[in-house]
This record gives sequence, C-alpha cells and structure tokens, in this order.
Amino acid sequence: MLLGILVVLCFIPTADVTENKILVDQSPLLTVAHKNATLVCNYTYNGTGKEFRASLHKGTDRAVEVCFILWNTTKISSNSNKEFNCEGIHDKDKVIFNLWNMSVNQTDIYFCKIEAMYPPPYVYNEKSNGTVIHVKETPMQIQEPQSPIPLWTMVAVTGVLAFYSMLVTAAFINYWQKSKKNLYHQSDYMNMTPRHPPYQKNKGYPSYAPTRDYTAYRSWQP
Repeated sequence: MLLGILVVLCFIPTADVTENKILVDQSPLLTVAHKNATLVCNYTYNGTGKEFRASLHKGTDRAVEVCFILWNTTKISSNSNKEFNCEGIHDKDKVIFNLWNMSVNQTDIYFCKIEAMYPPPYVYNEKSNGTVIHVKETPMQIQEPQSPIPLWTMVAVTGVLAFYSMLVTAAFINYWQKSKKNLYHQSDYMNMTPRHPPYQKNKGYPSYAPTRDYTAYRSWQP
C-alpha cells in the first residue's frame, strides 16, 4: 500500500514554490543628518497581479503605518499618517518613501510591505529585515549678534556729514571775511557836508548862504 501511495505522488504535478511571491530588499541602516530621509524598497514579483499596495511600517511589531501608496496600470494614489511627513513613489520594481522634517524620537526600525491586491490570489511579502532609520539631533547654531546698521553705512554717513560740515564752515568763513572787508571800507568814508560856526546857528540864513560882515556898514554913520 505504501508503494502505491508513492506511485500516486510521483504523478501529481509539483507546484512552483516561487510562483506568486513577493520578495523585498531593504538597506539595513539609514542615517538622517538633516531631518530628511529616502528609503528605497526593492521588490521582485513574478505573479499576475495588476493592482498593488505598498506601505511603510514603524516599529518591530509594525504597529504604526507611516504612509502607503496604491497603484495599477493607470492610476497612483498616496496617503500619509498625520504624525509623519511621508510620500510614496512607485518606480518599476521599487517603491521609494520620502520622509522629511523627521524628529529624533522617530528613530526606529521601518519595514516595507508590498501587496498584490487584484486579481486574486492576494499576495504580500514576508517580513523583511527592515531598515533602521537613525535621526541625528540637529546641533544648535549660535548666531553672533549683528549690528543693526552695517559698518559701511556708518562710514558713508559719517563722511557725508563731515563733508557737509566743511562746506558750511567754509561758507561761514567766506561770509565773515567779506563782511569784515565791507566794514573796513565804510570806516574810510569822509563826511563832506560843510560845517558852520556856532554863532550862525540862530541866523535865518540857509546853510549855503555866505556870512555878511555888518561892521563895514557901521563905519559910514556920521
């Protein structure tokens, strides 16, 4: 009877164990220095699926789904967890997850999951080794206090003020010298108005009338 069972098993066609399988390959470590990371999930699939879903999961238990992407022959859609900034991109035989503005507390191991959704049978990849994303803390940058006014501006303003002061001073000196010269010329002027003796002040003669000598008339009296 045992021989008969063996004969029957020999005639049963064996299934290809590699058919309808999805294999995923990830880099083991990814260091993030500037809060941005790019995780590439390479995969191989030899089935007949036409609609796929790829997702990125955080933690050893894959409890947190970071983001996912759906695609088929004509359409692609993507969605992200509110606690992450993530976008998925499909490119031939790989899925690229771009993450930005990552924080230190998001350092963890991340797994890629690829699923063949349609047509049946539904297939997804086995758990891969994952990628440890190490987010480094950004060092604090101490900025030196900057002068509110640039040095060259202060130098230019000082130069303009100095030049203006020199012009004002030169104009004032020139004006002072001209005023002094005019005052000197005025002091040399001579008053040419004729002056009369004091005893002629009560006479009714004008200033230009000649003075008469009355003693000459008194000498003819008898």
